[in-house]
Amino acid sequence: MHTPTSVIAMQRVAIVDPAESSRESLRTLLLGVDFVWLEAECARYEYFFDVVQQQETMPDLAIVALDADKNKALHMIGELSSKFPKLPILTISHDHQALLQSLQRGAKYFLTHPVGLEDMLAALRRSLGESSGHLGDQPSFGGMTRQQGPTQMIAVLGSRGGVGTTSLSVNLAATLSTDPNNSVALVDLDLALGDADIAMDVNGMDNISIADLARNIERLDMNFLRRALVRHEGTGLSILRHPMEIQEIGILHEGHIERILNLLKMSYSHLILDLSKSLLPTDMMALRMADTILLTAQLELSSLRNVVRLIHLLGSEDNLAEKVRVVINRVGSDTVEEGISMKKAEEVIGKPIFWQIPNDPKALIAARIAGEPLVRHNPKCRVQLAIVGLAQALAGKPAGPAAADPRVKSSWSLFGRK
Repeated sequence: MHTPTSVIAMQRVAIVDPAESSRESLRTLLLGVDFVWLEAECARYEYFFDVVQQQETMPDLAIVALDADKNKALHMIGELSSKFPKLPILTISHDHQALLQSLQRGAKYFLTHPVGLEDMLAALRRSLGESSGHLGDQPSFGGMTRQQGPTQMIAVLGSRGGVGTTSLSVNLAATLSTDPNNSVALVDLDLALGDADIAMDVNGMDNISIADLARNIERLDMNFLRRALVRHEGTGLSILRHPMEIQEIGILHEGHIERILNLLKMSYSHLILDLSKSLLPTDMMALRMADTILLTAQLELSSLRNVVRLIHLLGSEDNLAEKVRVVINRVGSDTVEEGISMKKAEEVIGKPIFWQIPNDPKALIAARIAGEPLVRHNPKCRVQLAIVGLAQALAGKPAGPAAADPRVKSSWSLFGRK
């Protein structure tokens, strides 16, 4: 097999496994990794040495499944490591003794069966990164470069409908995308009534939706996922859209969401997840996988009451409540505030307010009509400046002169209020 010119920067991997079922599982796993090019597959240990040797260029990694015939596999590993001492070898087996013997024969890395996606990713990054030293330079979606370091996954959850969850998701994602060091994807998980694509004016009907990914989950790989992502040209933001038909939401379950988000993590520095208000199993999976949960509310009794209820619900699962950061939206709106101060809101919810976004309906409506995020349509409006501060705070950076208080004061200082 020859590596196409479009993927010559990818890392080339050759595998050998005489067992057809496990070889197919291994192949499927590797096809979901965007920085790997599966250069060669072999079904016989005795032929693998020749397969590797006949490639125009040496593979960057050899993966050897041991369980079909441990003795033949170990003999072949000894020959391979002797002839090609710089070729990293990764072995896979149920048998811990066999794995130890493979290391003694020249293998450098190992995995135990069954192999999950996260374990495979960790092993690939370690082995390929050590051998090539430039794994962080691999291409990603839309020609963007995936930066090294863990992906930051932020779930945006509303305390009820109408509190501005989608507006916050879209504008936060677009703001993060303007940083050339970031690669950002917005995932619309409001499966029935999502409209993130309309807010970004990418509402054409010819693209693949998240429902299509679920229908094809068994063959889902980076190429398929790449086709489903709509790119917003103004910011470079990638968007994965909700199902086109409401009846399609029944196709999706939490396993689909886990698979899709794990694939996206391999190519994006930031994932913004716009959740539904229904707390479906798909939403719960997103909340479990997220690093931070932005719980959006307003200074209004029913909204704050729901914040308390949601924090209590999330507290029933390990570590979920600890991820919650409460964001108060539309601060200064006479129509929603009921004489409730920030201090009183914090007393009610039993948690500090992480950030607050001012009320500026004219700027938001105008941007919505234009189908543009605020960072493009009105980058100096108060809402956008507050969102810039929020993005900085989520990155652990000071957000202006009032950086000593990274919660509310620094967001207000961005637009001249203390």
